[in-house]
Amino acid sequence: MLNPAKIIEKARHSRWYRRLLNWSLDRMVPFNKPHGLRVVEIAPDAVTVLLPYKRRNLNHIRGLHACALATASEFTTGLLLISRLDARKYRLIMKRLEMDYHYQGKMDARATFHVSDDWFAREIYHPLEDNDAVIVTCEVHIHDVHGNHLTTGRVEWQIKKWTAVGTRG
Repeated sequence: MLNPAKIIEKARHSRWYRRLLNWSLDRMVPFNKPHGLRVVEIAPDAVTVLLPYKRRNLNHIRGLHACALATASEFTTGLLLISRLDARKYRLIMKRLEMDYHYQGKMDARATFHVSDDWFAREIYHPLEDNDAVIVTCEVHIHDVHGNHLTTGRVEWQIKKWTAVGTRG
């Protein structure tokens, strides 16, 4: 079985592993596959995802569709969070998604989310020492390949300890 954490780590430095990561993500998140989202850069503190300008991502006026841009925002922030959090300890669920649209996308676009180690410590790790769950807001920016700022997304994620997750029996 593929180990996602190892693939993500190797994808930071290897184009071949980045392709394997993208192939794996298409299968793990099949809803996103038609969008053709591709991780183009991944680091411990940042992720950049390509949203291609293609028919399935377009609206009625041949611009990038609002929902495709929102999906890219969710995907980018979620990927960075899961790459840093231990999936055996924490569950990640999107709570809210808010988008501001600034410019009509008429070409490929890139979603970038960047956070520091201090942000992870302050917003996630320290609060989880005393709480079962935290809510974090991740701000992601999408620009087209010419640098036009298309959107600003704010994605709210709930991060909860698995030990605090109740199930109905």
